[in-house]
Amino acid sequence: MSVNLGKGQQVSLSKSDGSALTSVRMGLGWQAAPRKGFLAKLTGPREIDLDASALLFVGRESADVVYFQHLTSDDGSVRHTGDNLVGGAGGGDDETILVDLARVPVHIDQIVFTVNSFTGQTFAEVQNAFCRLIDETTGQELARYTLSGGGTYTAQIMAKLYRAGGGWQLKAIGEPAAGRTFQDLLPAVAAHL
Repeated sequence: MSVNLGKGQQVSLSKSDGSALTSVRMGLGWQAAPRKGFLAKLTGPREIDLDASALLFVGRESADVVYFQHLTSDDGSVRHTGDNLVGGAGGGDDETILVDLARVPVHIDQIVFTVNSFTGQTFAEVQNAFCRLIDETTGQELARYTLSGGGTYTAQIMAKLYRAGGGWQLKAIGEPAAGRTFQDLLPAVAAHL
């Protein structure tokens, strides 16, 4: 059963039988909002390039990043499946990041997921955008965070996985930000570590 997360909500990543999850997938999906007016019929739908990134931290220090130009973490525990330049039409995941929780080095205590509009369009130009966490072993959706309300910002600090009590927790952050790349978001991410 999936939990639809609101901004700031947290969920434990333990299975219902008490065992820990071993592998999760963070999925990002979006569509370009339809254009309005006469020219919209002539020009068709716009292309919007959203990028998902996973920033790995030791405390407040950045240790590694996984994004479209660095698809696998240095230790191999986090893997981006590739860049989608236009979004989708079917409501599925357009970009995914796989996290092998059992392989994440013990010193990595937080993984922050961000989304940014590489081409600079604002989230007002995006619709049906979501971030979700799936148990990669069973395919069960564990949690979903929906981007709603559009806005004039170009990035979002979506959620973070963090170690707590010998396991992993998920916190939906949902903080709008400005930036075309994950590097632009580092000052805003720091407030959530």
